[in-house]
This record gives sequence, C-alpha cells and structure tokens, in this order.
Amino acid sequence: MLQTDFEFTLPKGYLDADGNLHRKGVMRLSRAMDEIVPLRDPRVKSNPAYATVIILSRVITHLGALDEVTPAVVENFFACDLSYLQNFYRQINELEEVESGE
Repeated sequence: MLQTDFEFTLPKGYLDADGNLHRKGVMRLSRAMDEIVPLRDPRVKSNPAYATVIILSRVITHLGALDEVTPAVVENFFACDLSYLQNFYRQINELEEVESGE
C-alpha cells in the first residue's frame, strides 16, 4: 500500500500566540492541485517565493495541537523549520535529484 502521510519533527517548532510550542506534525504527499492553486493567488503573483508558504499550508495536515495549518502559521515558522519542511517536502514527493553511483 502506498504511504501518503509522513510524520516529522520540526528542529525548533512553531510558537503560537499563546506561547505553546508545536513540533510534531504530519505532511501528506502533494497532488498536482497543491502546486497549481498557489499560482492563482495574488500573493504569489507579487512574490513567487510565497508559493512555498501556500503549498506547505496545504500539505501539512497536522502540527501539534493546532486545528489547522494556515499560510499565516507557515509565515511564522522559524527559518530553520521552513528550510527543514522544504527539504522534507522534496524528499517525500521524490523531487530530490537522484545521484548516480558512477
């Protein structure tokens, strides 16, 4: 059976407005729509890098005790956590370049 959900632990964690730290989460495999929908967003049209924020908010299904992960939540991730999640996203969706063993 195909694994579609992957657990992760953020290096630092997301600190919410109440001071609660959220580190453990679940990311699902990305679908084509997860990459297409952000292209229609005006925030992405004015800043293409914002697509990452929207994509991550769509594919992270759980993060600690949060009810949902919105773009506003992703905007407030520490830089090292954002980098970790970008790498994790590429890894689980097999977007990493495979190095040949030549």
